[in-house]
Amino acid sequence: MLYTEMKDFEEIKKLLESEESVFLLGCGGCAEVCRTSDEKTIVEIEEKLKNSGKSVSGKLIIDFMCSKQLLARRLARFQDDLDRSTAILVFSCGIGIQCAGAVSDKVVYPATNTISLGGFQGLWPGEERCAQCGTCYLGITDGICPITFCAKELVNGACGGAKDGMCEIKTEKECGWVLIYERLKKIGKLDLLREIQQPRDFKKIEPDAKLRKTIHFAIDR
Repeated sequence: MLYTEMKDFEEIKKLLESEESVFLLGCGGCAEVCRTSDEKTIVEIEEKLKNSGKSVSGKLIIDFMCSKQLLARRLARFQDDLDRSTAILVFSCGIGIQCAGAVSDKVVYPATNTISLGGFQGLWPGEERCAQCGTCYLGITDGICPITFCAKELVNGACGGAKDGMCEIKTEKECGWVLIYERLKKIGKLDLLREIQQPRDFKKIEPDAKLRKTIHFAIDR
């Protein structure tokens, strides 16, 4: 299980500042257990978005967003709603958000942060990875994680050492920031890279004392 917490609404509103119409996409797996993608939470965010002047084109909760095949097929049924939207706001762990970016031509934004619970979280056969860093950057990179796709875990662009689009450290892998740049260029969102990100707060990687006392952290309690 991956544990998620809602981002502050003011942060969500800032991420969506340039978007006119938003499609809300939730995961019925881990995130629903954490009550960050259940219908009540999504409806609450929908109302807040509408009150702040945003249009919501539609909403959907999918059983497990980490299955790209399932995600693509379910989203296809809502193509009309997606056509009316300029972005997708995703209520999911980092993997689900990345999968949404991979199967859709819409820019994706995270409504949640994924928090580390420690221990072994299971295996995922796709290339998407979530470092559970407590601060989701996928809203500025359109669903390509700068922490897991960049060998140096940089959050403000490439290091300058890439050659022919390949990473200088993991030479068999494409540079994560080249991938991010190309995706943002494709959707006309390169302006997202102009805002400087603050240094990472590594304290957010560890679960706080309150979370440690819940069943999410230790199921044998």
